[in-house]
Amino acid sequence: MTIQPSMETRQVFTDATPEALIARASELVSELRIRQQETEEAGKVLPEAVESLKNAGLFRVVQPKKFGGLEFSIDDFIRTAIKVASGCGSTGWVYSTGAQHQWQIGLFAPDAQEEVWGDDPLALAASSYAPTGVAQAEGDGYRLTGKWSFCSGVEICQWMLLGVRIASSGDAEPTQVGFALIPKSDYEIKKNWDVLGLIGTGSHDLVIEDAFLPAHRILTHEQAQSGEPPGAEINTSGLYRIPFFAAISYCLCAAILGMARGALEDYLEGMRDRVIRGDALGVSKSVADFQSIQLRIAEASTSINAAEALVLQDTKEIMDIVNSGQELTHAQRIRNKGNISFAVKLSVNAVNLLFESVGGQGLHSENRLQRAWRDIHAASKHISMNWDSVATVYGRSQLGLPPGPAQY
Repeated sequence: MTIQPSMETRQVFTDATPEALIARASELVSELRIRQQETEEAGKVLPEAVESLKNAGLFRVVQPKKFGGLEFSIDDFIRTAIKVASGCGSTGWVYSTGAQHQWQIGLFAPDAQEEVWGDDPLALAASSYAPTGVAQAEGDGYRLTGKWSFCSGVEICQWMLLGVRIASSGDAEPTQVGFALIPKSDYEIKKNWDVLGLIGTGSHDLVIEDAFLPAHRILTHEQAQSGEPPGAEINTSGLYRIPFFAAISYCLCAAILGMARGALEDYLEGMRDRVIRGDALGVSKSVADFQSIQLRIAEASTSINAAEALVLQDTKEIMDIVNSGQELTHAQRIRNKGNISFAVKLSVNAVNLLFESVGGQGLHSENRLQRAWRDIHAASKHISMNWDSVATVYGRSQLGLPPGPAQY
């Protein structure tokens, strides 16, 4: 199937380079910071922020070129997502997942891509990957019923990517696992997102009752991992030959790296000119002169730098491998998962270092460092980011033991 996008589909930038895209992301950081509290109060990413991200072309970063996307590399995506999340953790989380979902949709069959982007090239998808619903084969498609949780950004998206168990008939037990691509008209949102951090992601539950979907809107895990997914028929770059589980966790990791970077920038802004009255005579002292503060800044900065360098090193290697026509080895995939999780651990520790010394001002709900502390702790609880579980797989691999049931 050959798809020729209309001019309406192509959002063309005269400066369509990774550096220009990252520069446009940088320009949005200040407005995202100003809107942090409003985003939390709304419980979702603000419409103005969504429009700013779309107008800057940021959701195009790894979208297929055939639908107006840029098809930049995973490492370019990481750098862009870090910038956005440094402005607002919740907005960054929803942006990062939504932008990388454009890559995942590019793995689906051409007909599915046309359904999503044919009329609206800027249509977005949210996701919930735990296979808590069942797709039962019926005629030339499937009947889908289920309930899914943690659907970040569900209120601002037009589609959902949902984990499903796949049965060959209505009375058969599921034998495969995969993803279903579902339009907004087929699901009901259950607003129940009442949490400590990432409040503005609006990660509500959703329910589907007996929805029919055509077969081309199912992507099995086997297809997604194969390096030759159905979407590779029209999206021929190496980007769409990366095994799904070798890439998808980077959207969560990138947002977390951005939260840490934003926390450091907020901390430095607050501490540079901060003074305290430190003795009985009321003599003012500059907080910046405290060696303990200097040490915390140095350790936090180095940790964040190291985390970013580690992740960017791995993503650049992934792109080099797939662009040369080679395949990622199991050992590389497992190592990369370990590195992602360790980068998250470094980022969380960095924010802890800063928040522990922010003083009483950090008790206020509107304090941005406090919000970053809550957001990054909430984000790091995601199972694919959890050091205790992921590190065990990495350690087993190096000992020559089978990795267990983890996906990589």
